[in-house]
Amino acid sequence: MAGHSKWANIQHRKGRQDAARSKLFSKLSKEITVAAKMGDPDPDKNPRLRLAVKEAKSNSVPKDVIDRAIKKSQAGEGDDYEEIRYEGYGPNGVAVIVEAMTDNRNRTASNVRSTFTKNGGNLGETGSVGFMFDRKGEVSYGADAGDADTVMMAAIEAGAEDVESSDEGHYIYCADSDLNDVASALEAELGESESTKLVWKPTTTTELDLEGMQKLMKLVDALEDDDDVQRVTTNFEASDEVMAQL
Repeated sequence: MAGHSKWANIQHRKGRQDAARSKLFSKLSKEITVAAKMGDPDPDKNPRLRLAVKEAKSNSVPKDVIDRAIKKSQAGEGDDYEEIRYEGYGPNGVAVIVEAMTDNRNRTASNVRSTFTKNGGNLGETGSVGFMFDRKGEVSYGADAGDADTVMMAAIEAGAEDVESSDEGHYIYCADSDLNDVASALEAELGESESTKLVWKPTTTTELDLEGMQKLMKLVDALEDDDDVQRVTTNFEASDEVMAQL
């Protein structure tokens, strides 16, 4: 999907300073604490924790922060968190999925709803846009991992379903339940991935012009600024020209 890999690049290019960095660290730490709480504190015995730790490392979270997050789970922290998914529409009818982890469902729902409203969107019922996405495992590699054919062959051998390659890199997709096995097989073949995670992959997209993208970015930024929000996914598509102007 055109918007998808570029989205990661926009976020990267925007380089949202130290405040955003510490916010990202705390979100990744929260995911590690909850994953360790729900299973074994040893990443080798807990696939969800292993993925959370890998994602944290790929975002340069220091080892001591990761270790501290795992220890918190053993100290009883993370008991109160529940995972909630919100679905709605952004400006120009773009589908938006918001994944949150909260210890206060009312606060989070109220904040997410008002953020949608203030930024030209509206929160829908659960399932209102979910049907436009598939839950998939995603493993990403930089362009230096190999050419498109090499990566495609490795992906097929690993049991993946689809590969999207561009000058910027490779995105390999698989069934959500196969992510751990596929990622391990790819690692043996291509080396360590840049990122390994579960994603919502759009099955239909909405084309946006520059003004539409600016409005959508405003909504996404506002949602991501909420401490309870872990991840925001949209189904936008935009031309290279629009992305360059943005």
